[in-house]
Amino acid sequence: MEIKIPKEVREYHETIFFGLNTRQFVCSMFAVGVAVAMYFLLQPVLGTEEIGWVCILAAAPFAVCGFFTYHGMTAEQLLAWCKSELLCPKRLVFRSDSYYYTAMQPAMQAGLRKKKQCKKRKRGKPVDKQHHKNQERRA
Repeated sequence: MEIKIPKEVREYHETIFFGLNTRQFVCSMFAVGVAVAMYFLLQPVLGTEEIGWVCILAAAPFAVCGFFTYHGMTAEQLLAWCKSELLCPKRLVFRSDSYYYTAMQPAMQAGLRKKKQCKKRKRGKPVDKQHHKNQERRA
């Protein structure tokens, strides 16, 4: 007797019927139900061969949903991801609600005004003593 143990716990799926897990079984039954409904609805309108193709095309998406996984996501999760990331992406903008920044903003603006008023001396030129004394009196 051999018991298979998967290396990854998340890869384990309990089988309930015909080797299918619950998700696969329910989706398969839903696909069969859609195919039967399409057959009886289209029987008076189309021939047998055309009805067969329509039943296959109508049931295929429901059957695939039960067996499809991509990077650990089921079909519904993948569709939800595509909707949120590709069809309706949201642009996230960071806006800070910093009380400290709003309280310090007048002081910062006053500091900027003060810097603009000060004249920059050119490199290598001696400092004008008269200008330096005037700046000390203002402060």
